[in-house]
Amino acid sequence: MQTQTTPQAQGTGRSLEHPRREDIRLEDVLHALSDPMRLRVVRTLAEESCDLSCSVFDLPVSKSTTTHHFRVLRECGLIHQIYRGTAKMNALRREDLDALFPGLLDSVLTAVVRQDDRAGDHR
Repeated sequence: MQTQTTPQAQGTGRSLEHPRREDIRLEDVLHALSDPMRLRVVRTLAEESCDLSCSVFDLPVSKSTTTHHFRVLRECGLIHQIYRGTAKMNALRREDLDALFPGLLDSVLTAVVRQDDRAGDHR
């Protein structure tokens, strides 16, 4: 899979690898969305209109596991990450996902809301 590197964040010298749009694969996206913690991150990003720092997400797992979940989401093409100062900012790659898999993200997000409603889990 070919990747593209994000421009280096100003002053940090750090950059992150992301798959190009044409290299995002459905099976990788579905695998990433199969984990409840990653699904929670995607759902939160979908509800926001701005980039969110990793520290915003209060996941009930260790910091190293949280880092792993964000890496899986980035490497499969679900999110875009960039450093801003010391913060790693996250954004959903909605435009890329909608172009490649029309309706997939909306269907998954609608389904998770319905599932939570049935279970009485209102996050």
